[in-house]
Amino acid sequence: MIVAENITFKHILRGVSISIPDHGVTGLVGPNGSGKTTLLRCLFGALKISGGKVEINGKDLNSYRPRELAGEIAVVAQDSGEPPQISVAEIVRLGNIASGGQNDEIIYDSLARLGMEDRATSYLNQLSGGERQRVMIARGFAQASRHLLFDEPTNHLDIRYQLEVLHEISKYPRSVTVVLHDLNFALQYCDYVYLLAEGEIVAAGEPKEVFQPEILEPVYDVRVTMRDGILRFERKK
Repeated sequence: MIVAENITFKHILRGVSISIPDHGVTGLVGPNGSGKTTLLRCLFGALKISGGKVEINGKDLNSYRPRELAGEIAVVAQDSGEPPQISVAEIVRLGNIASGGQNDEIIYDSLARLGMEDRATSYLNQLSGGERQRVMIARGFAQASRHLLFDEPTNHLDIRYQLEVLHEISKYPRSVTVVLHDLNFALQYCDYVYLLAEGEIVAAGEPKEVFQPEILEPVYDVRVTMRDGILRFERKK
């Protein structure tokens, strides 16, 4: 379990506390600038919190060695920063090596889950933005960590692959934490959500409990209705 207790980061996060279980899909949702990505980055130590604490399985995040932490957490960020002259298979292999494995079957199975097995020998600079995103997600799967953290994994993807990626994420046998903009995706694929606004948690629970008009409307400044299990939004007049 990942537990963040009363964490702060500069002026962006203010006293945020969340718990991420060892199974299921946890969503971080909220408007732009609400602190979703910052919170995610604090959970794996990419950002150094200025207050509070983050623990994994009761152990302080800062006490983990890199290889040990890789076995606990895999991260799929929006910008991987990988060099373009590296093959798809090698990128995914790096994820498997990070957690102590060198299993070709896992590497190619991870690519197949994202429909990228035919591009295994291609280089990153030969791929579209959406294809690169799917490769990074495959690398996250190949790492086989206890917790898999995604920052807006559907960015750069067309509708078909958005749905396929979220379907595969929802099948991950351990724990997934995902930053999402689309509340209907969160409603469909998340087991639990934290709603952020202005650096604070304003609601938490199952999506159907949190995504109520009286909760969402003041956060997003729009009119919200639910019809046939789908959230609909209208500009306030």
